[in-house]
Amino acid sequence: MLNWQFARFDALPIRDWYQVSAARVDVFVMEQNCPFQDNDGADLHSWHLLGWTMASGTVELAAYCRIVDAGVKFAEPSIGRVVTPRKFRTQGYGKLLLAEALDRHDALYPDLANRIGAQARLEKFYQGFGYQTVSDIYIEDDIPHLEMLRPARQQINLKQGSGS
Repeated sequence: MLNWQFARFDALPIRDWYQVSAARVDVFVMEQNCPFQDNDGADLHSWHLLGWTMASGTVELAAYCRIVDAGVKFAEPSIGRVVTPRKFRTQGYGKLLLAEALDRHDALYPDLANRIGAQARLEKFYQGFGYQTVSDIYIEDDIPHLEMLRPARQQINLKQGSGS
């Protein structure tokens, strides 16, 4: 079970942000052997979703992502920097995280789609949450990526209601 924290950047306690920053560097820079500028300015224009769990007697960050405001990365809001630290993988936290992030997105932006730049190896994972691939593969930070789009909640509900 994860306990969720959801806040704008300026409302995050510095110790919580430190955990986020450490997890992002551990996974994206060290584990994926991909030196890149993680602090891209988008964090200042994002909602941050942190999933905490009790592990080894202490509260630890087990899952994280950000929901970037529309017009910052893409015309639509975007979920990004999706990360589950290695020690918490295989527990389903990535799926819980994305489901929670999409619920938060839909509550904030019910009339807006969500566009992501996903690592190509995770295409099927994101398709399972309603994303559709809308670009060819492109290289970002030496890693193959795809743009993917999930329709707005209102559009999803209309489609489901029409029997299609």
